Amino acid sequence: MNQGFERRYGLLTAICMVVGIVIGSGVFFKAQTILQATNGNMPLGILAWIIGGVIMLVCSLAFATMATKYEKVNGIVDYAEATVGHKYAYFIGWFMTTIYYPTLTSVLAWLSARYTLVFIQSCNPVGLKDLDPVTGPECMVLTLFFLCAAYFVNAISPRLAGKFQVSTTVIKLIPIFLMAIVGTIIGLHSGMTKYNFTHYVNKSSSGGLFAAIIAASFAYEGWIIATSINAELKNAKKNLPLALVAGTFVIMAVYVLYYIGIAGTVKNEVMMAGGEEGAKLAFEKVFSSAGGTLLFVLVVISCLGTLNGLMMGCSRGIYSLAARGNGPKPEIFSQIDPTTNMPVNSAIFSVLLCAIWLFYFYGANLTDGWFGFFDFDSSELPIVTVYALYIPIFINFIRKEKDLSVFKRFIMPCISLASCVFMIIAACISHKTAVIAFLIVFAVVMAIGALLTLRRKIS
Repeated sequence: MNQGFERRYGLLTAICMVVGIVIGSGVFFKAQTILQATNGNMPLGILAWIIGGVIMLVCSLAFATMATKYEKVNGIVDYAEATVGHKYAYFIGWFMTTIYYPTLTSVLAWLSARYTLVFIQSCNPVGLKDLDPVTGPECMVLTLFFLCAAYFVNAISPRLAGKFQVSTTVIKLIPIFLMAIVGTIIGLHSGMTKYNFTHYVNKSSSGGLFAAIIAASFAYEGWIIATSINAELKNAKKNLPLALVAGTFVIMAVYVLYYIGIAGTVKNEVMMAGGEEGAKLAFEKVFSSAGGTLLFVLVVISCLGTLNGLMMGCSRGIYSLAARGNGPKPEIFSQIDPTTNMPVNSAIFSVLLCAIWLFYFYGANLTDGWFGFFDFDSSELPIVTVYALYIPIFINFIRKEKDLSVFKRFIMPCISLASCVFMIIAACISHKTAVIAFLIVFAVVMAIGALLTLRRKIS
């Protein structure tokens, strides 16, 4: 089924893919969002990070159990096929290929470009102070460059892509843990940590907790993409579950410890009002005046690492369908280049989809809105949709896997189901009518996928 994929990736690469995809720019700037949602209530914010992490943990544990039993081409498609059936696996694979992977990948290319330009501006070069790092032509050209570069690395040298993923993950984690440790020590000595843990507006902000959990849950998303290298992972039935679980714990630790470390550097009021500047001030407090510049270097590295991990999954998307004889032109997209041992045609198709979704993201989210009613956040709603698509997988896993323990068969999947329902409700509350617009687009894309199956029986 894997059509000759080389088992080129080890456990470390898989863990770094989980960690590197999830930890992007959000680790540096989500503290502001969480503090705003909880009115500066640090304990409530920590609780939100923990609950968001638990949602990711229970889902990853459920999929880790599936990873020990099912192994073919692409993790999530394999699990859908084994639990629900061939047709459902086709549609979830079609969704991942045409919506989930390319929407997130295109947004990360833009974020990488944005923070690269912010870093350049922070160096005060002559003639670049007036450029727009968000929607300007320089930003969009650099976005396309990063998108093409990520495609090139993954399509031409998958081994290099794996090494890049490990390197960027390690680079971004070192200063994050330094901030967590040094910031906490400074805060305990100066009294800043105590101040931030005891001074807040509302001590019983249940609504704030709910909003904070929503923000934290989105910050934890992306780990499922690591299962896309299932067929290329050495001893996948052992290493993939280990990577999912170990990566999840690392991410939870990073988010919570960094959040506490930041609390030891600047007042919550500064973080709540400052956004990017708040995080910059925190780094300057710990790492001197060079800290602010260092922050944006780290953000760029972090975003590029996440972009690389997303492209690793994206470039294999249509291949996971073609390898089963499904989707458009499976005889073309199932081909693996004998030199690179990569499905190059699949990678080309994926980068074109990324370009289309980048155009949509620019028009719907970075301008006044080109699409009217159909303007929705393409960086968040596809994430919620994948949680909805998990539900039939978990239900059928409970029904079919009778040889497992009570914990693995019932408790983990049931908690995962509750987490999925929570994410759906949270999205409806947060995005309101935009959810309807997205569902219409989703239905059209799925209908196109269904029309393709009329030409060819799904096996």
